[in-house]
Amino acid sequence: MPLAIGPVRRDDHLMDTQEIADRLEITGLLARYCHALDSGRWHLLDEVFTPGAVIDYTSAGGIRGTRDEVTAWLAGVLAHWPGRLHLIGAPIIDVRDGEARVSAPFTDTLAPTKDLVAGPQAAGGFLHGGGWYHHRMRRTSGGWRSVELVEEQSWRTAR
Repeated sequence: MPLAIGPVRRDDHLMDTQEIADRLEITGLLARYCHALDSGRWHLLDEVFTPGAVIDYTSAGGIRGTRDEVTAWLAGVLAHWPGRLHLIGAPIIDVRDGEARVSAPFTDTLAPTKDLVAGPQAAGGFLHGGGWYHHRMRRTSGGWRSVELVEEQSWRTAR
């Protein structure tokens, strides 16, 4: 007997299959964003952001600029931390009329090496942080893309 899937209740309405599909695609886009940052495969950011997107990392001491400006900046800055891991928590997604507001909690670790570091050498060079990524997204012919990202840095520690 096939599983009967009924509507899913959201806070203010029942989600239809399109909204469920949108939410899954947006969640996948957030994962691609983290993968691009952690792998250094900067061209993958073209699958996350529109060409005219504005990306704002100023709360973390970074820059605010276009996709291409920020991609070049990230490639230079993150080269100092070849060991990187960004994790995204459960996002808050509000989809309306082909646009979405997305706020996703994150934590990240930046390490000066990908090698195992033990003993006294393990003491320095690591950065840990967290906060929120706030996206404004738009459904495009190529799928969902971010047109604006504002990082809200909540905390940062170094050791």
